[in-house]
Amino acid sequence: MSALTAEPETAARDEEPPDTGERHRLTAVTGLAALSLDAMASVAYGPEAIVLVLAAAGGHGLGFTLPVTLAIAALLAVLVASYRQVIAAFPDGGGSYAVARAHLGRRASLVAAASLVLDYVLNVAVAVTAGVAALTSAFPGLYGDRLWICLAVLALMTAVNLRGIADSAKAFIAPTAVFVLAMLTLVVVGLLRSAPVSTEAAQGHASVLADNATTVGALLLLKAFASGCSALTGVEAIANAVPSFRAPRAKRAQHAEIALGAVLGVMLTGLAVLISRFHLQPVEGVTVLAQLADASLGHNWAFYVVQFATMTLLALSANTSFGGLPVLLKLLARDNFLPHVFALKADRQVHRHGVLTLAGVSAALLVLSGGDTNTLVPLFAIGVFVGFTLAQTGMVVHWRHERGPRWRGKAALNGLGALLTGVSAVVVTATKFHDGAWLIVVALPLLVAAFETVHRAYSGIGERLGLGRVPDCPRRARSLVVVPVSSLSRLTSEALTAAVSLGDEVRAVTVCHADPEDRAQAEALERDWALWNPGVHLIRLPSARRTLGRPVAAYVRGIEATEPGTRVTVLIPEVEPARAWQRVLQNQRGAVVAHAVRRDTDAAICRLRFRLS
Repeated sequence: MSALTAEPETAARDEEPPDTGERHRLTAVTGLAALSLDAMASVAYGPEAIVLVLAAAGGHGLGFTLPVTLAIAALLAVLVASYRQVIAAFPDGGGSYAVARAHLGRRASLVAAASLVLDYVLNVAVAVTAGVAALTSAFPGLYGDRLWICLAVLALMTAVNLRGIADSAKAFIAPTAVFVLAMLTLVVVGLLRSAPVSTEAAQGHASVLADNATTVGALLLLKAFASGCSALTGVEAIANAVPSFRAPRAKRAQHAEIALGAVLGVMLTGLAVLISRFHLQPVEGVTVLAQLADASLGHNWAFYVVQFATMTLLALSANTSFGGLPVLLKLLARDNFLPHVFALKADRQVHRHGVLTLAGVSAALLVLSGGDTNTLVPLFAIGVFVGFTLAQTGMVVHWRHERGPRWRGKAALNGLGALLTGVSAVVVTATKFHDGAWLIVVALPLLVAAFETVHRAYSGIGERLGLGRVPDCPRRARSLVVVPVSSLSRLTSEALTAAVSLGDEVRAVTVCHADPEDRAQAEALERDWALWNPGVHLIRLPSARRTLGRPVAAYVRGIEATEPGTRVTVLIPEVEPARAWQRVLQNQRGAVVAHAVRRDTDAAICRLRFRLS
């Protein structure tokens, strides 16, 4: 299989033998911990996004919090059901990219992939900055160092994920469990109360209710719905990362998807009920979730447990991107839309290049934003809505082609989901356009263009290499080996021994510069060479400039021009030190010669390592 054609992934991976690293893959529980943190943490800002929009209509508008949340929960159910089908139909992962590629064409699939890439990268930056913002709210003295704290958290996340997704999942099971338990406790206790037990958290903070309240119209409700849909980010992550699960992969991923939908739906609905029950009003400087914890549990240690659990999960929710994006990049690389290095796996089933690339781009975003959440939030969630819409539309086409049992109902469900998420994508983009969403509108086509450019490059290379066609039979040609030397040593002897074993003819070359010292050294080498008499001719290559690689490359070009049909190999002898630190003592002449020959000629390059014991 050529290096330019990635090995195809098939559904047969569910039958892989147990010795292929299964212990480094996810179970349903660890998959929930590794890939649902983004969705779980969204309950910290999803309900608040709804309340802040409805606050424009005053207290009357806040009465629509529960209906809007129920609509979002219904959409969540549609998405979970849809992605459960996506997992079954596309067990190689990829989510909306895989669906769009199969049913909507290449361009739509690239739009889906680009939207997911942007969403994953922004999720890391937003999650880390939001978590650190919660920390600096509790400890204001750290505010000036928030950027360095963000980068430290990102470095820690990267290091954990480089150990493997299964190991990272195990590290995040406890924080996820604590957060879910805290939220469910908050909801249950709150439902048992007839009035808030405490309002201390909101005291002294100005209300954000509009003084000149607007009417509650369809546009306001639609905007609240679209803003609240930010709570749905991360629902697609499990479908994107199906290959990371243990066999049977599809079933385990489906179980994790259903569990995510159930837990997230219960938390969103429960918090919305409490907002209506306690007639909560948003205030400046205090989150809605903090007010709910205060009202349900009181301003005591339980309140701080909820805050700490929320802070921790927000910071760790970046792990969803580390679990989903490398798999997506692998699929894009397999389809020749990204460099094939992204398809490589290291030990512990880690797509190392994808993890490091995600960390690098996210670090750049953190630096550019100064670690400020508000700078990044307007860019967040648009990409995932685009992916949702394309995935749902693709599944409608899928059901029309498959026409299995009850396919009309399934297609109608996906069609409704596509309509709702499509409208949400348009509304969010329009309402947040001047707040920075225009960057996503610009970045999306640029990323698609980059995918197309890489694909054209691979197609051109494949055409020139004749991939897919039977090549000519190999034939023997005259072989000439050129060996650059600068002195006589055991290294020179080893190089010539290897050269005479490889080629029909061997020529040693030495570069001589114009200054008297270099000429004297070259003459001394020629005298010693004649006395040694290794049976290989030594050729002096004069050079007016103090360069080493260009004279050798020019000599090789001359051979290619005057001796057509000769296969030229440049054998470059180099010392391999006994200790790694001793490499800094080397002069790197071999690398200079290799670069010049590779750049200017068609000769083969052989770098001979002489190991010093």
